[in-house]
Amino acid sequence: MKLRHIAIAAIISAAACGATAQNIATPKVKADFKERQEKVANPAYFTVFDRNLTPQQREALEFLYAYMPLPDIADYSGDFFLTNVDATLRARKEMPWGKNIPDREWRHFVLPLRINNEALDNHRPEFYAELKDRVKGLSMKDAILEVNHWCHEKATYEPSDSRTHSPLATVSSAIGRCGEESTFTVGALRAVGIPARQIYTPRWAHCDDNHAWVEVRCGGAWHFLGACEPEEALDRGWFTNAAGRAMVIHSRCFGALSGEEMISRAGAATFLNNLPRYAKTRRLTVAVQDEAGRPVEGARVIFGILNYSAFFPAAEAVTGSDGTAGLTCGLGSIHLRAVKGNAWCEQSVNAAETDRAELVLTEAPPAFDTWEDFVSRAPKDSAPRPPQLTEAQRAAGREKAAAAKEARERRTMFDPARTEAIVQRYGYSRAVCGLLEKSRGNLENLLDF
Repeated sequence: MKLRHIAIAAIISAAACGATAQNIATPKVKADFKERQEKVANPAYFTVFDRNLTPQQREALEFLYAYMPLPDIADYSGDFFLTNVDATLRARKEMPWGKNIPDREWRHFVLPLRINNEALDNHRPEFYAELKDRVKGLSMKDAILEVNHWCHEKATYEPSDSRTHSPLATVSSAIGRCGEESTFTVGALRAVGIPARQIYTPRWAHCDDNHAWVEVRCGGAWHFLGACEPEEALDRGWFTNAAGRAMVIHSRCFGALSGEEMISRAGAATFLNNLPRYAKTRRLTVAVQDEAGRPVEGARVIFGILNYSAFFPAAEAVTGSDGTAGLTCGLGSIHLRAVKGNAWCEQSVNAAETDRAELVLTEAPPAFDTWEDFVSRAPKDSAPRPPQLTEAQRAAGREKAAAAKEARERRTMFDPARTEAIVQRYGYSRAVCGLLEKSRGNLENLLDF
């Protein structure tokens, strides 16, 4: 497959148990889209809506334009989004599970092309064209497992923080860190109309670093899988026990979503709390007062996890009229910092021992010349037992993994003879050989250039 470029996502929702499509253009979506038009105040960015669109195309585009990050409206054309809307509508129509996906999941976890902070590309029509026959005739669960095997054929893990691959770039390079592999896998699942989202523990509580994986909606519930790390069953992964010791696990969502705990917002993105699926939790309430003992409304409460010798701000909440804010977190240590104006306070608590903390705001400057000893405790492993595989499933998994590795290496194999011919043809220095080898699946693009 020679990968080209196309664009973002879109879709039309269907009834949870019915067979007919439903209207995704709710009054709130309409109102938010109109507000976005007024905020952008540049009609040139919305010319795609002047076309003779079908109701399904218009509704999907309005949802995207209402909730996508503002830079995406400026950086990508209406043609880009419409192409992907059409691809997503086609997947919904042609995939057997399309008619059974609820509106809520279609809107938020199939339609958006944006997953994280990757560059947007035209992966959706490309992936659908290659995957549609591969998942033909499979149940939704088996299709999810097969898509992940396909992803493993395309890319394997290589750590780096110096890049953020788009899905097509991950295919071309055949490598990705966990955030890139999960972005790629979510893109592939959404391309065939399966609700999927990227899951992050922003920081581990028991060791440094973090991790990302994937959740899929299947059979009326969310299940997880390791991206490009296929298993023969859902809800299995090397990170299961580590996730059982996490303090915060979240996912990113675009658009107003009810029914799940929101832990913070960043621009157009809402971060949802996914921790209860992986670990034992406690609702930690933080009460913020002033020095006179009065509740403080509108104070920012930052929940920090000790990682890399610093407190990483993993979640944020704002106190209400009663001066309280809360977070459902793991049963370990968490650092609290409350701020309003020039007043602040910070404190570390162990959620395994208490469900409430009280912070008193003061405008006293921090004492940088003093040290305070404290003990940071990670939660105990509370991960649920994963589904057990039969020996036949394990054997099938090993066989597929070996075939995936062979296919991936064959596709990106370095050809010394061909490289030598390129060097001789253009009079390049020998240093070019190393660059061509590192180009992997991008070699054809380099030769075209």
